[in-house]
Amino acid sequence: MELEVRHLRALCAIADAGSLHQAARRLGVSQPALTTQLQRIERALGAELFSRGRTGCRPTLLGRTVLSRARPLVEGMSSLVGAALAEAEAARADGPRLRIGSTASRVIGGWLRRLRVRLPGTDISLRVDVSATALLHAVAGGRLDIAFVHEVEGCPLDVPEGLVQRVLVEREPQFISLARDHPAAAQPVVDLDDLAGDRWMVDPSVDGEWDGVRRVLGAAGLDPPVLHGDYLTAASLVVLGEAVAPCQPTSGPRDDMAIRPLRGDPLAVRLLLVAHPDTGMDAAYEELEAAYREAAQRAAAYHQWLLRHHSPLARAV
Repeated sequence: MELEVRHLRALCAIADAGSLHQAARRLGVSQPALTTQLQRIERALGAELFSRGRTGCRPTLLGRTVLSRARPLVEGMSSLVGAALAEAEAARADGPRLRIGSTASRVIGGWLRRLRVRLPGTDISLRVDVSATALLHAVAGGRLDIAFVHEVEGCPLDVPEGLVQRVLVEREPQFISLARDHPAAAQPVVDLDDLAGDRWMVDPSVDGEWDGVRRVLGAAGLDPPVLHGDYLTAASLVVLGEAVAPCQPTSGPRDDMAIRPLRGDPLAVRLLLVAHPDTGMDAAYEELEAAYREAAQRAAAYHQWLLRHHSPLARAV
């Protein structure tokens, strides 16, 4: 078996994600398929590249050696492909273009709508990805012009050198979603202790999400049962009272679910706009800020939080 770039890309994804499950989601393949591919690579090299355990996958000594040589090749190929695609798109384009990326957010629709009004005649494309790291590398590789990402507190993102960035929100609190009939839902602010007996659900494929939640729960002396899954599944379980889950404070009200702030705001993220140095940020940032204010106005609890913290984002659009 000869190693190809796709094999090296898979190894890098496993190392970056720290687990086969998360790496498979980022690569868009099934976990069994990725596991089989890793086993074939290891058989070809005659040794294990990752040690597997309950906490995930960690590179072995040989794995670190292979990764040190694989990463420059993968990044070089990504840059080559990105540059080729950029040139091909530029050749086809009749006018200006803007390729934006974003992690999941309630403000994407408003941002996109505002950009289309602000930049008439511009070909605007959108890529949504669960991984902020993947979006940052897409910007660095020339496959995106600009990306809106969130950085979990305590789990800093590795922003590629040379990119420019602006902070939209230095510390956005993460609220908690719970069933309407949950006892804690009767209160305007929820204490972590009130959720000690609940099953928590987090999406481990979101960069830093599980580590951030685990750190906060541990600091509070809590060790609740945890489910790993996407937040669409989480919502259905929350409604049934089977789990609670962190959520964005801009999450809209629902008749079947309560959204509440956590006392002391222990969970938080930083919101960043990151761009290629050749991309002007002003228009994109201004429209993103306006879209964010719109979303905050619709979420009453978060709007009150912004007012209490004297945030300029609390003012009307």
